[in-house]
Amino acid sequence: MSVTATEVEIGSMISRTPGIKRGTPHIAGTGVTVRTIVRWYKLGMSVEEIAAEYPHLSLAQVYGALAYYHANRDDMDAHMAAEETESERIEQEHLRLQRSGT
Repeated sequence: MSVTATEVEIGSMISRTPGIKRGTPHIAGTGVTVRTIVRWYKLGMSVEEIAAEYPHLSLAQVYGALAYYHANRDDMDAHMAAEETESERIEQEHLRLQRSGT
């Protein structure tokens, strides 16, 4: 079986580079993180709907991001939960500072 010029290695679809997106997994060659795709997916959007939100992404890239998530689900979920906790902490601190007038 020969390899065609358009064949894509699945492993090359997701990048994780220190210094780029703080090392979070993202779709290679784009600024779209895996967690962004996962969040849309968890809100009930289909792969086609997600790809429509990001016209520069192919269906294969969206599926690749979801495959990466499912292969690394525990780590990804823990990281996203920690981000959510930090976001809530920052929001509460901002509200506290607004109420105190500082």
